[in-house]
Amino acid sequence: MSVVVFAVLALLAVGSALGLVLKRNAIHGALFLVVNLGTVAALYLTLRAEFLAAAQVIVYAGAIMVLFVFAIMVLIPGKEETGPDPRRPYRLLAIPVGAGLLLELALIIGSRSGRAAAPPTTPPGGVEAIGRLLFTDYLFPFELTSVLLLAAMVGVLVLARRRAT
Repeated sequence: MSVVVFAVLALLAVGSALGLVLKRNAIHGALFLVVNLGTVAALYLTLRAEFLAAAQVIVYAGAIMVLFVFAIMVLIPGKEETGPDPRRPYRLLAIPVGAGLLLELALIIGSRSGRAAAPPTTPPGGVEAIGRLLFTDYLFPFELTSVLLLAAMVGVLVLARRRAT
């Protein structure tokens, strides 16, 4: 079962990465990136690294993607879409499919509510283990990444200032 889940998540991750690279529309590319980051979080869950999955969703799929989409909307003025919607039949099909998926989710949650939960165990990939590794063995790469991000932010500000004047 775990091999099937991994295969599905891997295909979704590779497909969304290809969509990110191949799409010409920047907003569509950003949405493909959100899907990719979500599948990476799901892959973390399959490894029982719940903290990393939550951090992936909160930091990358949440905050960073909002920043990307905001920057894209501000820097690239979009053209207005006009004309009939070519995907209207598919959009109408989405309503019953979505309702079916919600029903399936409710049935799954309802079937699990009667089972007794296993006692929680502390996973080896918890917050304490990640913090210990991050600030001992991987301290130099961590600090190097922060310096590179700072240099990228300064570069963006310099380029934006040059463009504005």
